Order: sequence, then C-alpha cells, then structure tokens
Amino acid sequence: MKKIVLLPLDERPCNYHFPYKLFDNSCNSGATAPVNNDSNFVSHQKLPVEETSFLNLDFQIIKPDKLGDKKTPANTSDIQEFLKESCKDADGLVISIDTLAYGGLIPSRLHHSSEEELRERLEILKELKKENKNLKIYAFHCIMRCPKYSSDDEEPDYYEECGAEIHKIGELEHKARLGIETDKELADLHKKVKSQYLEDYTKRRKVNLSLNLLSLDYVKEGYIDFLIIPQDDSAKYGFTAMDQEIVREKITNELLQDQVLMYPGADEVAMTLLTRVINNINGRIPNIYIKYASIHAPYIIPAYEDRSLGETLKYQIMSAGCMQTESPAEADLILAVSAPAGEMLEASAQPVKNQNYCVERNLTEFVLFIEEQLKKGRPVTIGDNAFANGADLELIALLNKKDLLMKVAGYAGWNTSSNTLGTAISQGVLYLYRNDCKEHRDFLVERYIEDAGYCAVVRKYVTEQKLDSLGMNYFDVKESNGVVSKLVRETLQEFVDSKLSSIAEKVCINQVYMPWRRMFEIGLDANYKI
Repeated sequence: MKKIVLLPLDERPCNYHFPYKLFDNSCNSGATAPVNNDSNFVSHQKLPVEETSFLNLDFQIIKPDKLGDKKTPANTSDIQEFLKESCKDADGLVISIDTLAYGGLIPSRLHHSSEEELRERLEILKELKKENKNLKIYAFHCIMRCPKYSSDDEEPDYYEECGAEIHKIGELEHKARLGIETDKELADLHKKVKSQYLEDYTKRRKVNLSLNLLSLDYVKEGYIDFLIIPQDDSAKYGFTAMDQEIVREKITNELLQDQVLMYPGADEVAMTLLTRVINNINGRIPNIYIKYASIHAPYIIPAYEDRSLGETLKYQIMSAGCMQTESPAEADLILAVSAPAGEMLEASAQPVKNQNYCVERNLTEFVLFIEEQLKKGRPVTIGDNAFANGADLELIALLNKKDLLMKVAGYAGWNTSSNTLGTAISQGVLYLYRNDCKEHRDFLVERYIEDAGYCAVVRKYVTEQKLDSLGMNYFDVKESNGVVSKLVRETLQEFVDSKLSSIAEKVCINQVYMPWRRMFEIGLDANYKI
C-alpha cells in the first residue's frame, strides 16, 4: 500500500475534507460499475488489470488531526512533528507551504513573522528528504492576494477601511512601471491611506515574496520535486501581478518551467497534486479532451483571474499529470466546460438572459454531446464554470431532466473557475482508476447539493431573507452549528426535492454546518443511497 501525506492549505472543508473524501482508499478495491437504469447507457466496466490502461492503485492518505481556525493559525511546531512522524515511510507528500510557514492561508496575510523565522520552518523539507530518500514532495505556495474590495473578513483589520484603495494603489504603481501615466490619481490615493497601513501591507508582501522565491530554490536543489504557485483572486495589474512577474522571471532564469507551474487557483490545488501523485505512481498520463459550451469560451478571462480560460486549462491539465488531446476518440476522459462566450457573471445573478449566455453559448448541444459520449462509454466530467461562485441552474435542470446527474465521472461548480476545473479534473481522472463506487457517488451528490443548491440558490436566499431577522449578517452567523445551519439544511432539502428530482429519493443530507461561522461556505456531509 502506498502512503501519501497531506498538509492542507487550511481547515475549511474544501481544503481539509474534499481531498480526503475524493481520494479515500476504500474506493480502490472492489469498485463496481455505475448504477443506471438506461439500457442505452454503456457502463464503464472495470476491466481486469491486464486489459485496461488504468490500474487499481492501493493507497492511504494521512493528514493532521487539527489545523487552525480562520485567522488563528495552526501550531507550526505541531505541524513539524506531524511531518517528521508521518513522512518516515511515506511515498509522497502533498504540502501547502503556506500552512507549513504561516499556519494557513489567511494567517499568511496577517502574520508578523520575520523572514528568518519563516526560512527556518521550511528547513524541515530538507530533513524529510534526508530521512526518506524515496519521498517525493509535491508542494504548492500561493502568491499573496490583494482583493479589490474593502473587507477585513480574510485580511488585516485596516482592509475594512481602505482595502479597495490599497488594491488601486498596487494597480496604479504597476501601470506606472509600465509607463502608463498615473501620477495624480496615485498621489490622491496615498493621501487617503494611512502610511502605517500601507507600510504594514507592503512589508508583509515583501517577506512573503522572499519565501515564494525560496520555494523555487528548494525545487532547484531537489528538495521539492514539483511545485504549483497558484494565484488566489488574481488580476492583470497590481501588487500580486508584480510579484508574479518576479517569480516568473526566476522560474525562467533557472529553467524550472517543467517543475514549477504558476496559474490562477488555490483551494483545488491539493486535489490536483494528489491526482498528479497517483498518475505518477501508476505511470500514466491520461489524455483529456475539452468540450466547450461556446466556441468563444477559451478566450474569456474568468472572474477573479488574470488570463484566458484556455491557457489556464492547459496548466490545470498539466498540473494533474495529464495531457490535452484534440479528439474525443483519443481521450481517456472528456472535460465538459460550461463557460459563457463573454463576461462571467456571479451565480447569484441567475436567471441571466444575455448574448454571452443565451445566444453565443449552446447549452442544448453541450448536454446532448455529454449524453452521446456517455452512451459510447466515454467518461465525462463537468467543469461548470458558467458563473462564478455557484452552478449553472439551467445546466443542472437539463442534467436532471435527462437523468444524467449520477452517470458522469465528475461535476463541480463552485467559487472561481479554477477551483471548479481543478476539482472536476481530479474527480474525472480518479474515476478512470476506480470507476463507480460509494465514495464517488457521495462526493458527486455533495457537489450538486453544495455547488448548485447552496452556492447558486440557498446562500442568497438565507442571506437576503432570513439573516436580518435573526440579528446576523453575511460575515457573522454566530456559530458553526446553530439556527442558520439548521435553516440551510432545511432549504437545501427543498432544493434536492424540487431541482434534483431524478435522484432525490436516494439523496440523504446528514449534516450541514458553517465552518467559519459565515455564509460564504458550508460544511456538508451527504450520501447517495443504493
């Protein structure tokens, strides 16, 4: 049995639970064919090992019992001990450098650690390699983001007062470096932001950037075997983009382009790297064919990202240890991407009736293609990135009508486009190894409930219709398990009964909670009963 150690980005379900649920070892023995009642549907039957290009892989995932709590960092000393003990006999380590160094993603934006302290924490990677020469380390290390809005929910306290201005200063300073005239506007903004706030922010960015560059040294020296540098909420201009330029220059100068990939994303990366680990261990490079719902989709820049969708997808596929192919017939897996023809809107804006969604995107043909490929026995995973922060409800309705919800190899439609695509790719690739099983079905059902039910419908409804009367707001629902989580669960059940009617009788919502005591995300435990 192969042993993979995981140090997640933080304790949120998407980082702490998704990888574990998706890659649970019990899926990898005795997998069964998908359950369906359609005689025209060709099941992806598990073939004997000698007859299939994808082998059954026996592995287990080890992760820490405890991390931090939003702005409270995980204990970095405990993390060091966990790694020393767990990696002695491990085959692979998937590790968040942000958790190793700062105690989590949010603490990386708030810490007051010196560069020397942070460098010392990374030294353990050298020790782990020395103690276990067979250990392969797959790491990811975010470039610090700079949101364009004013909120201290995930940023320093002063970001509530002047976050938008700090973002704009970064954008204008970047443009000034490129020779674009910004002097007067930049001077006016500097008058609006207290100097101590900007100094604190830029000083931390400088320290964090030095650690990003140190991670590249670890790759060059052989301590990190593969590194992803994801951009969380990235933009074309600004502090993050300037840091990105410095990191990219070093990658190029050191010829590390085949070992270090940098692209938009964050919360999906642990799943992406686990997929890469499994492909590497098994000696496979799955071929993935991309089916877009619009011919214009590859050229749009998704919300919260800094480059065209088609270019990001190349990175997502490479990072997972896969290769893009131009023909469905040559593909091991088909990735169906629902993106629009132009500007990507928020899921809360649905229903949307504009050119980019209704004219220059053909959702009917898109679903027909999925259905026909499934009938031919080709696994299809759906990256539902039509909207930011939630699913495309029209797509869900069509999949439900055609009884396709549980016949696909994967589905995701949450947060950013990259979060969605990385999740869908991981599900689909893992399906190639294990086919259908309980864990696959449960994770698939949870995606429909959370991504479509909560993100696209229930979150907005509860926020706008219920929170005020409860004395709460979007950023504070008082507790993880309380009146709001109960209300969310009840409303999600209504969504399942009405919008997922083709599978509703077999869906069981076991638990709903609010992990960071706010409305943005939920913790969910659900299953699909046979």
